[in-house]
Order: sequence, then C-alpha cells, then structure tokens
Amino acid sequence: MTVKIFDRPDIQEFLKVLSGFNQPDGSPRMKEITHRLVSDLFKAIDDLNITPDEYWSGIAWLNDIGAAGQAGLISPGLGFDHFIDERLDAIDAEMGIENPTPRTIEGPLYVAGAPESVGFARLDDGRDESGHTLIMHGRVFGADGQVMPGAKVEIWHCDTRGFYSHFDPTGKQAPFNMRRTIIADAEGRYKFQSILPSGYGVPPGSPTEQLLSALGRHGQRPAHIHLFISADGHRKLTTQINIEGDPLINDDFAYATREGLVPPVIERSDAASIQANNLTGPFAEIAFDIHLTALVDGVDNQINEQRRRAVA
Repeated sequence: MTVKIFDRPDIQEFLKVLSGFNQPDGSPRMKEITHRLVSDLFKAIDDLNITPDEYWSGIAWLNDIGAAGQAGLISPGLGFDHFIDERLDAIDAEMGIENPTPRTIEGPLYVAGAPESVGFARLDDGRDESGHTLIMHGRVFGADGQVMPGAKVEIWHCDTRGFYSHFDPTGKQAPFNMRRTIIADAEGRYKFQSILPSGYGVPPGSPTEQLLSALGRHGQRPAHIHLFISADGHRKLTTQINIEGDPLINDDFAYATREGLVPPVIERSDAASIQANNLTGPFAEIAFDIHLTALVDGVDNQINEQRRRAVA
C-alpha cells in the first residue's frame, strides 16, 4: 500500500494541537517531547502500514506491561537503559571526564533504606542452603586518586533461586536480605560477606517474555551484584559487577555487561584465608576497587532523582 498521510498539512497541524502548542498553559518541555514522540509514531504507522489490529495489540501489551509492573524490566530489555549509559559516556568524553569504574544500568529492583554499617556487613541471613560463601571487598577512591573514608556503598543482589528480597514471590526472604549499605572506613575500605548470586530470567509467560520471544530473544541475565556508590564532592555511581564464569556474561538480555565490570573470582580453601575471614570453610573472594568522578561545576549531572524508591 502506498497511501501515506503523515506529511499532509492538516496532520502536521493536528500534531501541534494534540501536543498543546496552541495552549498557553502546561510544560513547554513536555509539549516538545510529546510532539516528537507522537510524530515519530504517526510516521511509523504510515511507513510500516501498521494495521488497526497491530496497533491495538500493542496497546493491549502496554496495558499488560503496566498491570504487571514490568516497565522497568522491558526498558533494559529493549536497550533503553544501555543507550542512556552510552549517551552519558559520550557526554563525559566530550567534557574530558574519564570513568575508571564504568557505569551500567540500575535495574528495577533497588529498595531504599537498607541497614547501614561501617566497613563491613553481612548481607545474607544464612538461610539459602545452596549458597556458596562470598567475601567481596575493595576501596573507594575519589577523583584525586585518594581513598574516600565515609563513602557510601549500597549493595543488593538476588539469592541462588534468582529472587530478590521485597520481590520474592515465595515470600521466603526477610526484608533487606542481601541488601546493605556500607560506609567506607577510615582507609576507604568496604567489605561484605554474602553468597554468590545466580543468574535469572524474566517471569515466564509475562508480557516482557512475550515481546522478547516475538523478537527471537531470551530474557536471561548472568549472575551479578548491584552497587550504588556516593561521596561528598563526587557524582553518584550506578554500576554492577558480573560473576566471572557465568555463560551469559556476553549474552545479557539487559545489555549491562561492560568491560572492567567482571572482576576475577578467586576460590579460597586455605586455612589462613578461612580463619582471617572468620569462616568455617572454603569461600569465593572478589576484590573490586571503585573510582568516583568529581561533580561538574558543583553539580551531579547524572543523578536521577526519579529512580529513588521508598520501601514498600
């Protein structure tokens, strides 16, 4: 079919009206964004000959995504989160800012208010009997290369079933299990004991999985640990590390894997290491230092206040 109406003057005027350009009230920025996005969708309907059935199927899918609370899940799945990170990297590069510790996506499962401790914390409650003990540690450095006492390191990860506390459909995890905030000690060090997490996938049969299947893609993630790091005079860093050896490290449906974020996992079974960490058996060890970047003209130009979440 060759019928196209997008460029007709009446359609172009209609786009301005629906975007509120003829109204004195409202947000100019919202009008600008709405006009661009709706214009692009109108043009896509024209160019791709999208049928009414296809359009309303899309609307039904959006309703399903909203009802399932999975907008934050499909966003990384369609690459939006990664694209935003790439843009932030490009903006930094233009300003001459280097990021020794790469940023990567937050994901939708952070919960604010995790218990705080100084220097060390145990994240897990010991009830995941399939878990292999993990000791992870490192130091936080500022933009001047000096260690950062008092830096805040927020950590969260899933259990060996792939479930996060506060989002566990089985209800087996206590609040804030595998979630802690560690304040770096006088030498800028943080350290925690937990278990190695597992990878996981999007909920079976969910609208997110339905779309990915239609694209011929899977919805699986490699095992990973999320981190927020913040300190006075520095930009907040959102990142995550992948667990070395996971077969999906380079096939993450959320596109979060980045060079520099797959630290070695060292297995420790010697008595000295076990005793030094007050453990009773072998464990995995990850060393991961974190480097922050300075504020830009006194402002954190990358923090996203809208992603803050209150405890449910």
